[in-house]
Amino acid sequence: MKESLHWSYIDKEKKTAMCNLCPHNCRLSDGKIGVCRVRQNVGGKLYTHTYGRFASVNIDPIEKKPLYHFYPGSGILSVGTLGCNFRCLHCQNWGISQSGAGGQGFKGEGLRELSSGDALRLAKTNNSIGIAYTYNEPLINYEWTLETAEAFRSEGLKNVLVTNGYINEPPWTEILKWTDAANIDVKAFSDNFYKKVCGGRLEPVLRSAEIMHKAGKHLELTYLIIPGENDTNEEIKKFVDWVAGLDDDIPVHFSRYTPQYRMSAPATPLETMETARKTAMEKLKYVYLGNVWEQDSGSTCCPGCGNLLIERTGYTTEIKGLSAGGRCRKCNAKINIVLEEK
Repeated sequence: MKESLHWSYIDKEKKTAMCNLCPHNCRLSDGKIGVCRVRQNVGGKLYTHTYGRFASVNIDPIEKKPLYHFYPGSGILSVGTLGCNFRCLHCQNWGISQSGAGGQGFKGEGLRELSSGDALRLAKTNNSIGIAYTYNEPLINYEWTLETAEAFRSEGLKNVLVTNGYINEPPWTEILKWTDAANIDVKAFSDNFYKKVCGGRLEPVLRSAEIMHKAGKHLELTYLIIPGENDTNEEIKKFVDWVAGLDDDIPVHFSRYTPQYRMSAPATPLETMETARKTAMEKLKYVYLGNVWEQDSGSTCCPGCGNLLIERTGYTTEIKGLSAGGRCRKCNAKINIVLEEK
């Protein structure tokens, strides 16, 4: 275990401590473990169980994060460990996100040891643009993520977060210094949904997105549409209005729900997905549908003239109508996209 960052004593003599990493602000007596299942009070100090220990290590297409406007067509080293500070009833990665030191019988078998240096060597060997902290909630593995992000930046490689955005402002501001891009999940536009389905709150997530955009980092957003939970036209419009108020250039991914973990509602109808995209396109420039393979909704077109800029079929990506400077070859409009420098 490694001593955690962002915690404070409540009572040093009684060995009680508070985790200050995320808005749960867990108050922990000696031996107790936080909501995330990986940060524990040991003898009055907070430690993390997942530093340098990983459940998944792969080279993924950047589009899988999903990031469609950040080095499209590239590969990125992707790592994930255990735990999450949410309890989403529909989690697709529940096998790792809902595991951890707080899980029954946890001993950490099968986890891969990976140092920051190991990650750097893997990224370079596999011609990766950098590293994506993903699969489970990466910010609860804050110590390794921060250390590794600094190491990758020093080597000119990119740092990508795939996160629920549920983090307190001081640690978020700190790690953003080393972050190049992120996809933040906005799981609904209702605090009631967050409390009932995720075990969290909406406001801190929106704040994280707003802080990141203000910091000038590349941001994309994902909204998983679940029938009967967060799929009303009214809620979609509220989400779209908030994004448009932030910046209509921000790419949005509406992802199709399928039954997972503890949620058994039928998969989201294609009609619902298409309606959401149509609604969003009234105010946003780049809107995509995820988990909808039969629809031509993953390609990027110029919001000005409609020229096909990037054609996507699944995770196969072909740049067609973009200049090296990130402009439409037909009308010369500037596109919100980060391209590899040639």
